[in-house]
Amino acid sequence: MRAIDPTRSLLLVIDFQARLMPAIAEGEAAIRSAAKLLAIAAMLDIPRLFTEQNPTRLGATVEALPVEGEPVAKFAFDVCREAGFIKRIPADAQVVVTGCEAHVCVLQTVLGLLDAGRKVFVAQDAIGSRKPEDKSAAIRRMERHGAEIVTSEMAAFEWLQTAEHPRFRQAIALIK
Repeated sequence: MRAIDPTRSLLLVIDFQARLMPAIAEGEAAIRSAAKLLAIAAMLDIPRLFTEQNPTRLGATVEALPVEGEPVAKFAFDVCREAGFIKRIPADAQVVVTGCEAHVCVLQTVLGLLDAGRKVFVAQDAIGSRKPEDKSAAIRRMERHGAEIVTSEMAAFEWLQTAEHPRFRQAIALIK
């Protein structure tokens, strides 16, 4: 099956941090898309993980994205390099990725996840970079290396699978 399997999914929210976001091109749009995806993932009981790059310097995750649990504080751009992180991602997981910056931490984490044998879906409307050309180049590179490029709405509908899903109407309300 090529669609995202909600029973194997995990949402990874990378470095949407307060001090970083003002510099991100169309950052507010990326946050809105990530927030919708996060709310739908929570509604459907899809596990969620958060990372924060050097949180002392870049601040916590923006308030629009409510963090559940303790975010993974990291200094490596690829969170998979952090001790024990990859063990938190089941071997058969389908990881839906959002975050900043697309060409640094998102790209390197996606490459790390792929190297570790995980299936990766990048929500292109829920990632950002300071420069649009960096985001575009990162998307092309991630796709070349095996990541599936999706939108947050594609991921949401694949998680739902059917209009008969008991939470369909709630999810649609969040999407619109």
